[in-house]
Amino acid sequence: MKIILSRKGFDSKYGGVPSPIFPDGTLLSFPIPDGNGSHSYNDLYCSQAEKTYAELLSDLTGKNYNKCHLDPDLCRDIIKRDEKWKPAFGQIGSSQGHLENKEVKESDLFVFFGRFRHIENKKGKWSYIKGAKEVHLIFGYLQIGEIISICNTEIPYWLSYHPHIVNHNENKKNNTIYVSIEKFSILPKLNGAGFLNYDYKRILTKEGLSISKWNLPKNIFEGVNISYHSPNSWKDNYFQSAAKGQEFVIDANEKVIEWFKEILY
Repeated sequence: MKIILSRKGFDSKYGGVPSPIFPDGTLLSFPIPDGNGSHSYNDLYCSQAEKTYAELLSDLTGKNYNKCHLDPDLCRDIIKRDEKWKPAFGQIGSSQGHLENKEVKESDLFVFFGRFRHIENKKGKWSYIKGAKEVHLIFGYLQIGEIISICNTEIPYWLSYHPHIVNHNENKKNNTIYVSIEKFSILPKLNGAGFLNYDYKRILTKEGLSISKWNLPKNIFEGVNISYHSPNSWKDNYFQSAAKGQEFVIDANEKVIEWFKEILY
């Protein structure tokens, strides 16, 4: 099995702020801005905030955000869905070329991470907690059930909303959508894709260090091939994650798979 650590959601370049960790541990990954997106932030509703994504972002930043790139799309309840809807994730261009070169296929596993920070509510308005640090945090997963090449495959009607199908992406040669499996094969109690709640064990950033310095256990990951990384990524007391690259493909052995099972369940 290949496990793909996939960097998604708001960051300092796209969106400008971290995604929120709610007081009850709920995670919300803000989809990045996209002027050609099929949805606006006003279309998406967050039940924990009791606000739309646009209203929540206005609380946190004082700014107005318009259209977004809803991808990965893991949560049914944020918007009205077709009954046949399944979680899906799209990729294109050099990032999709990287996945193809690494021979990512059905049953492989995307594990999504991003930048997060704790928030609080005061008098009906949400804000980042003063002094709370940003961390790289695992927030969701998708085990691949079907790989759809947009140019070569008939598209299911329920996927017509997806940002990799609408507008400018539809004619790109390697435009691809990964649709989730029904049930997670290595953890059958879980669905094939979904959002996770906050848990300390899902924080990648090593405590007390900057966000890209990770706390991967060396006894499990040392010697395992992680794309965009090398043996030089291991430092004295942390793992230096790559600054560039969306998908880090891991050739997972049994120890790595067991570690991710503990993280995800």
